[in-house]
Amino acid sequence: MAGDPRHWQIGLVGYGEVGRILAEDLRQQDIKVSAYDIKLGDEQGAPLQEHAAKFGVTLAASHAELTARSDFIISAVTASQAVTVAKACAAVINQGTWFLDFNSASPGAKQRAAALIDGAAGRYVEGAIMTSVPPYRIKVPLLLGGPGAPELEPLLNAIGFAAKVASDKLGVSSAVKMCRSIMIKGLEAMVIESFTTARAYGVEDAVLASLAETFPGIDWEKQGAYVFQRVIEHGRRRAEEVREVAETVREAGLTPWSAQGTAERQAWVADLADEGLFGARGTREFARSADWRTEADRILAKINRTK
Repeated sequence: MAGDPRHWQIGLVGYGEVGRILAEDLRQQDIKVSAYDIKLGDEQGAPLQEHAAKFGVTLAASHAELTARSDFIISAVTASQAVTVAKACAAVINQGTWFLDFNSASPGAKQRAAALIDGAAGRYVEGAIMTSVPPYRIKVPLLLGGPGAPELEPLLNAIGFAAKVASDKLGVSSAVKMCRSIMIKGLEAMVIESFTTARAYGVEDAVLASLAETFPGIDWEKQGAYVFQRVIEHGRRRAEEVREVAETVREAGLTPWSAQGTAERQAWVADLADEGLFGARGTREFARSADWRTEADRILAKINRTK
């Protein structure tokens, strides 16, 4: 399937933060967009339905309904669901339909997903998002991989993406993403652990001063607030991604000691957020302190209560 991508019917599997941002930017170009998310069927579905109505996005009732009506499918779900979504879409995908896998999954998972889509006459391309989506929106740096990547690249860029082919071999783009995440997601976990521990001992100012001397290009106060906010809000998704990172390390023959610890710390913060420690999810006040100390103090108070 080729043609002018502005005339495509684009299907989004996953209508979370990334899916909604893509929908908004595509709809601004008057491109037809459909979406499906498993959350549409539970209590979390109302905000998604409101968003879809506001931006003119057609909601589907199932993977099959979305896939059957789409010329181009973007899978943007949690990492653990990447292969499951590919399997569901492969069952009904139309011949030649592009399938772009945005998910932060290991090279092995991307290869398994590709086998399902390509085996059903679809056209699988892996995508690796190389930084946080909100600041860049649809123009977030995106690495493409797989035999169809060179053909898909100009089509994506024609509708606003900032895509670049990394390799025509599957797994290369995701390997770049996963290896980067060892560092980036690991740094997040270390900031949470280091700053909260420093706060417990009352030495946070000395620690921040030392970090600023060693890494003068980083505003550690600002970075701390940003990390706490993002991990509190998206720790569950990050933990799943880092478990895929750990699998990537295993696939290379190494033991993922650092990645495993990062996944545990991210999931631990997500558990606290689900308990309501940082406020009610979905409210304006949720994890929005400009000072990371506020959130660290909540964590410390929780720990002290459970001793």
